[in-house]
This record gives sequence, structure tokens and C-alpha cells, in this order.
Amino acid sequence: MSLAALLGVKPGLTAIVGGGGKTSLLYALAGELQGSGTVIVTTSAKIRRPEQLPAADPQSPEALGAALAAASPLCLGSPWPEGKLAAPTLPFEVLSAAADYVLVEADGSRGLPAKAHAAHEPVIPAPARQVILVLGADAFGRPIREVCHRPELYAALAEAPEEAPLSPALAAKVLRKEGYGNIVYVNKCETATAWENAQALARLLPLPVVAGSLRAGSFRHFA
Repeated sequence: MSLAALLGVKPGLTAIVGGGGKTSLLYALAGELQGSGTVIVTTSAKIRRPEQLPAADPQSPEALGAALAAASPLCLGSPWPEGKLAAPTLPFEVLSAAADYVLVEADGSRGLPAKAHAAHEPVIPAPARQVILVLGADAFGRPIREVCHRPELYAALAEAPEEAPLSPALAAKVLRKEGYGNIVYVNKCETATAWENAQALARLLPLPVVAGSLRAGSFRHFA
């Protein structure tokens, strides 16, 4: 079964939030879905301009339709300094009407495998049908201050010191308190310990959890 199927990605807009690995997941899903319809990848925050996909920022629905007819998957975003793209000019409602699938990276984590969200994030577009929360398995067993974006906030939510190693129990506490996501994806499960931690996390959450390795192309669903 494909990763998109395991994650339950359906036509419409899917937002991806959380720790590091969101961009890799974004492009992996786009690659899987391109045979099922037109695909837009974009952001409501900031992403790096992709090398593997054409990027555009159409200014009208007609221009968007022409761009999608020429290339799908298509990356949309307005120019930003340092080779990055910000949110596209057209509203997300227009994007959702134009493409079968719209995949949106909806916050940043500075490449760290876990994060706590400030009051202004994540920026989940109104048309979102699903929110996938990403967590890197490489965060487990390492101090919160080293592996979490906004470590002081993460530690407060976890009710633990910043020096505490991140465990599935602490991660589950933070995820439950924040309440983001319809499903959790644990990336970088490439060792037996990583798989065990992902399964332990799944037992502590009311949400379904999919774990795996984008690099290895191996995935597992924990109900």
C-alpha cells in the first residue's frame, strides 16, 4: 500500500505540520499522487524552491489552470529571499478548486525532528480536509533542548525539563495538548528501537499513527 493510502490522503487540501521531514513527505506524496490527478504542492509558511518541480505563482485562476495543464505536480509560491517561497498569491480556496490534490506545508521547524507550536502557528488553510503531523523518530532519547523547535515551550507542555530525553510518553503528552492533526507520521524509522518508539507512541495517542522511512520506502500503520 502506498504511503498516501496509509495516511488516508484524499482529494482536496491536506496540510502537513510538525517536526522535520515535512518537505520530504510533501514531495513523496506528490510523486505518489501524480497518477491520480493534478497535484499542487505549496506552503502557508516558507519552503525552499524545489529543484525537482517547476515553480510558479500564477496571478489568476486562468493562469493557474494553464500552469497545471503544462505541469503536475506543480509547486506554487510567491518569491521570498534566500531561494525560498512564501504562500502563493491565489487563495487556497482557488487552488483547491483547480487541482485534485493540494499539499501544503503549514509551518516550519528549522529542520529539527520535533516542535511545539507558538500561538501564531501552524497556519492551516481553511479548506484543509486533513492535517498530517510529522515527528522524526531520531528525536527520541535525545534532550528536548537539542531536538525540539521552541524547546522551552515543548518542555512546558511536556511538563519536563529541557534536558530531559524525549520519550514517546512525553511526545504523546505534547501532541495531545496541542491537538493538531488527524493522523501522525513518524519518519526516520530505520532501526528496531525507532520502530518500537513509534509503536509506543501510537499506544498513547487517540489518533492513528503511520511510521516509516521515506529514504527506505518502508511504512507501517498502527491503528
